[in-house]
Amino acid sequence: MSNLADGVFKVALPLVAVGFTRSPALIAGLTFAMTLPWLLFALPAGALVDRLDRRQAMVTANVARAVLLAALALALVAGANSIWALYVVALCIGVAETVYDTSAQSILPQMVPRDQLSRANGRLYAAELTANEFVGPPLGGVLVTAGAATALATPAGLWVIAAGALLLVRGPFRVPRAHPTSLRSDIAEGVRFLWRHRVLRTLAIMTGVFNFASNAVFAIFVLYAVGPTSAMQLSEPAYGALLTTVAAGSVTGSLAAGWIERRLGRARSLAVAFLGGGVLLGAPGLTAEPLGIAAAFFVGGVSIVVANVIVVSLRQAITPDRLLGRVNSGYRLFAWGSRPLGAATGGLLAEFVGLRPVFGIMAALTVALLVGLRVVTDSAMDAAERDVEHR
Repeated sequence: MSNLADGVFKVALPLVAVGFTRSPALIAGLTFAMTLPWLLFALPAGALVDRLDRRQAMVTANVARAVLLAALALALVAGANSIWALYVVALCIGVAETVYDTSAQSILPQMVPRDQLSRANGRLYAAELTANEFVGPPLGGVLVTAGAATALATPAGLWVIAAGALLLVRGPFRVPRAHPTSLRSDIAEGVRFLWRHRVLRTLAIMTGVFNFASNAVFAIFVLYAVGPTSAMQLSEPAYGALLTTVAAGSVTGSLAAGWIERRLGRARSLAVAFLGGGVLLGAPGLTAEPLGIAAAFFVGGVSIVVANVIVVSLRQAITPDRLLGRVNSGYRLFAWGSRPLGAATGGLLAEFVGLRPVFGIMAALTVALLVGLRVVTDSAMDAAERDVEHR
């Protein structure tokens, strides 16, 4: 339910904003506002997650997101049609997201044996992506045609349902602490662990660069795809349906990740995944044909999730439970903190050079990440896991 809300919201927000402005910079600015908290609040969120009961933190974050979005829907009904209101709510929801997502990723090793993490992450990604990418985007496109307030009130209700479901999960999910520490020292300890671990550090940088590129593309893609003057000339529902091809690939990738990892090995799987990411980002620069772009989006969806399952499972397996929230948030500072920078860069580049060149530039940047696999080898990942076993 939470990921379904995310899927509806991320499509509905820019579609609502297009009704206020056609400026690439202002439209991309919404993605910037929604993702900026990963740059500003990721580290404090991780430290809090390691101090709090992780399930309760997830409940609180979802309730906060629901209240914020319900207030925005009421404001739109009252006639407050301002894009700046969208910016404020996008920023606040992004702050709540840092707490929710860090908690959700950190709680899994408390529920699943570490040797089953790849399997568990694959199944979890399948459920999340079906809602977030496959069902949410077309639903968001349809809801916008029913009215902006309806499109925004729906994810608010879904977040409330998700919070209620989390209350049914029994058991404490607070990691015991041997002695009291300051928030600052907690943050520093997590950052040191991540930065001193060569494999994790390299993967964080690679993921951050890819997220920079993908957010530069998708922050402006709505202008390329939607409206009678756009290159693709899609309607809002058709735009949502197009994005589900990424979801279809993602679900396929989540179910096939284990098989692909066993057949190719982790390093080769990551190489194929980054090549697929280049296909995803570069396709709109080559064609405006919806079927061609849909095929590229499917390939990209498979690639992204295969990489995510491998990387997240590795990080969970080699990080101590007491540090997992902080290491996850530190990783996401690199990996997700680049998203607002990418969105801003994509919007500004599009203002000066147009939409198509942005797609080509970001695809080339993604393919260049293959150089990082000189560090992230199968032997290096295996050695990191053996180090944990010998502690």
